[in-house]
Amino acid sequence: MPKSRIRKKDDFTPPPAKQATNISFASGRSWVAPLMLALFLIGLAWIVVFYVTTGDLPLKSIGNWNIVVGFGFIAAGFVVSTQWK
Repeated sequence: MPKSRIRKKDDFTPPPAKQATNISFASGRSWVAPLMLALFLIGLAWIVVFYVTTGDLPLKSIGNWNIVVGFGFIAAGFVVSTQWK
């Protein structure tokens, strides 16, 4: 029976070293976290003030729509949070 041909293996070459990437915290999105938290807190405060004052504040003329306004601020905070990296 004939012998199979033996293939010469290439010498091992290690993969190139990866260069460390600098993470910049001031990458242009430093406004996202403070704005997101501010919107959350404004929305929460709006709803709490509405309930504590039994509807007299923040805007008495819109009545129960104050709850929607508060949740609107909170929803805007979630929308802004999608920009956070």
